[in-house]
Amino acid sequence: MTSPLRPDDAYPYLRAASAGIRHHTRSLASPDAAPPQRTDRRHLDVLHAHLTALLQLLDRLAETARPPYPAAGRHLATAHTCLWQATSEVHSAFHLLPADTAAKEAEASACHPERLPEGPPVLTICQRHLAAGHVLRRKTTPTDLRPHATACAR
Repeated sequence: MTSPLRPDDAYPYLRAASAGIRHHTRSLASPDAAPPQRTDRRHLDVLHAHLTALLQLLDRLAETARPPYPAAGRHLATAHTCLWQATSEVHSAFHLLPADTAAKEAEASACHPERLPEGPPVLTICQRHLAAGHVLRRKTTPTDLRPHATACAR
């Protein structure tokens, strides 16, 4: 006889990712912890990668929920759009931070990262952002991308 799975057990990778975010958030907010690390481009790049993965998950959930439950699909699509806006802001913040000293040293060295097939390592966030934006624009209109507020129906 098998016991029913708890909702958390059905999606172990998502649970692990959520636990990692909670741990990181607690470590930054803890008053007795080491001084918080300053936000750098690498930190925002990893956060952007996580957000774009969540965009893909929400997109798939909205697609599967829409046929049998159109209202739920619309709400998931709205969540997808709001998450895109957050992802876009993280991308913008990435470009406003000063470049990492390691990136500056790589530019000065004889190595030419721009010749790599995947492009310069610093610009992988841009490639990821453009790919996510391309998927988003195929499924939404410019009106959908405007900020909006939704109210809970409960």
